[in-house]
Amino acid sequence: MTWPDPTSTVGLIFLILEVGLRLIALGVIPGNRKPSTGMAWLLLIMVEPIIGFLVFLMFGRTRLGSRRIGRQREAIRAIRERTDRLPMTFDTNRLPAPIARVASLNHHLGALPLTGGNEVQLWDDYQALILEMAAEVDRARSHVHVEFYITAWDEVTDPLFQSMIRATARGVDVRLLFDHLGSRRIAGYHRMLRRLRKTDIDWHPMLPIKPLKGRFRRPDLRNHRKILVVDGSVGFTGSLNLTEPGYHSAKNHRLGREWVELMVRLEGPVVGGLNGVFATDWYVETGDVVELVAVHGTPDTRPDEVLDVPCQVVPSGPGIAAENNLRMFTTLIYAATERISLTSPYFVPDESLLYAVTTAAERGVDVELFVSEVADQFMVGHAQASYYRALLEAGVRIHRYPAPLILHAKHFTIDDTVAVIGSSNMDMRSFGLNYEVSLMLPDPAVVARMREVEDGYRALSKELTLADWDRRPRTVRFVDNVMRLTAALQ
Repeated sequence: MTWPDPTSTVGLIFLILEVGLRLIALGVIPGNRKPSTGMAWLLLIMVEPIIGFLVFLMFGRTRLGSRRIGRQREAIRAIRERTDRLPMTFDTNRLPAPIARVASLNHHLGALPLTGGNEVQLWDDYQALILEMAAEVDRARSHVHVEFYITAWDEVTDPLFQSMIRATARGVDVRLLFDHLGSRRIAGYHRMLRRLRKTDIDWHPMLPIKPLKGRFRRPDLRNHRKILVVDGSVGFTGSLNLTEPGYHSAKNHRLGREWVELMVRLEGPVVGGLNGVFATDWYVETGDVVELVAVHGTPDTRPDEVLDVPCQVVPSGPGIAAENNLRMFTTLIYAATERISLTSPYFVPDESLLYAVTTAAERGVDVELFVSEVADQFMVGHAQASYYRALLEAGVRIHRYPAPLILHAKHFTIDDTVAVIGSSNMDMRSFGLNYEVSLMLPDPAVVARMREVEDGYRALSKELTLADWDRRPRTVRFVDNVMRLTAALQ
């Protein structure tokens, strides 16, 4: 940026301002931030003090307002008090000691305990899953809670919306939450709002930005959770957004690009945890308290479900104990002794996760990472690519899911003992900026089912080698490194 001549009065004022902003940044930016994040912000401000400081004021803080944070803490405290009064449904002494300690960590940070006696079923068929959720809503007798980062009303999701409308006609309470900016960028958003206004569905956008009404915050904070709960007895969570698999993009449709997902259907006490996460978000957005009741229907036996599974819901995000999803991920990875399979569409780790993954590979654990061959986001794709050399050199095997499909599933398995699935990517945004929900399942049978999914990924994917990676043009490597720096600006 070109400023006035420093020998002029105006130029002197700008010079003093720049020097002052640099000094202020040195004393303010590093506070309560990771060194890499602090250094990235400092570099920006040292290069362009005025512009950099303005960007920092807009994007450098995760404050959500005292009312929102107060409601969130109040809800979490109420959930903790309620769960602490409940009888323990699973004895963690039955687990390997390292996994039991992770369950204790999750309970301490996220307020929700490990529960036993759950039924688990994996779903990787995109449209069949939406029809399954619609069928569950058609069986609802008390309430339906729907919370998805991206929500669109289209030909694929219409069966679910129609089942929600039918449920309201039966007197069922149907509540819907969707991220304001995440959903707004999908074509047809305003048409969806017009259609919703004609229904009895109680709906609200999450983290809305409405400057004229005094509702403003850092604009890149997101509620990235995906949750559906029916009657407090059946729940779904995972990676899928409520939209058609091409995300209403003409380019995606032209390329044949569709998203590949993995969700989990749950029955049992763990559904109460998902309901608690929804109730917290509902209270934060509306101020209304949701009574968490469970109405159990007629049990049905599914040939591909796993029975009597211990499960633990792990909510994370701004205002919750710092990065508890990252803490769970790294602790489990360090506990691995034989095998780690990671699936993340956006793998942009901080130092702690990168060291955990590479250290596991260096100490002889078989580590593999499934990613997409072509990223759907320019900046994230290049930032992710900047880590591949370190991973390959440590011995991590990288499998790239073939284009034009986008592998959007988010899960991993550790040895034959534990699986994790949810909405959280393995990137700095999911750890520090997004509201996420993860599910830990320390059960060998669930791991075996998820291994079947991973085997399917591997059969379709092409393994990346260091020799192949080194043949990329220097200009591409340059862009990778620049985007890696921007990923640390949190």
